[in-house]
Amino acid sequence: MFVGTWIRSAADDTSMPRARVKFKPPGKALGGPFRLSTECPNDEFRILSAYPTEQGLLVVLEATMTNPAVVFDLFEGAPKSRVSSYEVLHADEETVLLQFQLPFVPPPYRALLSSGNLPQFPYTLEDGWILCELTTSQERLSQFRDELEETGFTFEVVWVTQSVDPTELLTDRQRRFLTEAVERGYYDTPRGCSLTDLATALGVSKSTASVVLHRAEETIIKEFFAEPVK
Repeated sequence: MFVGTWIRSAADDTSMPRARVKFKPPGKALGGPFRLSTECPNDEFRILSAYPTEQGLLVVLEATMTNPAVVFDLFEGAPKSRVSSYEVLHADEETVLLQFQLPFVPPPYRALLSSGNLPQFPYTLEDGWILCELTTSQERLSQFRDELEETGFTFEVVWVTQSVDPTELLTDRQRRFLTEAVERGYYDTPRGCSLTDLATALGVSKSTASVVLHRAEETIIKEFFAEPVK
């Protein structure tokens, strides 16, 4: 399915390749933050960390939304069989930071660890999919895919490469915001449009546009100045 996407095989270079993958649960299990990401496509959801405990999995979720109250409603109404407890770590007009306890370890996390891969956060949720990056081997990536698909998850590889174009590291939403910003002259000198103008064109608030652009810029800059693969 994805062998042909390798840019260079591991035999050509002793360093591990990097992969960007996405996966989503079967339709009947598309609940919680997965469902929110489909119902609120203009909002941003990121899993900042996930840690296995004796009770299950402890997760930190960040949501940047036009209406953060939707997140509170979701967790307040969640059955104990799905969410044991949750705590609001931060909340303002557009951003919610939540820590919640799952009473089980979900299939993606089990498959990730059993295949010998390590989680590399943050994970992004978009339209029911989790997008993440891995530094891994073809064998471990294949094992991760096989174990996830056995549990009913849909799995896709976005890219696997040794050398990454920084724009490939962006989410679809970040790429859309940056493209709009460039086309409207936001990065020109002098600027062709203000942040307020850009936010209006994108149909989001000024603070949301600022957050999305900052994260996209951070990703590109860090990748540009990263140590080259040797």
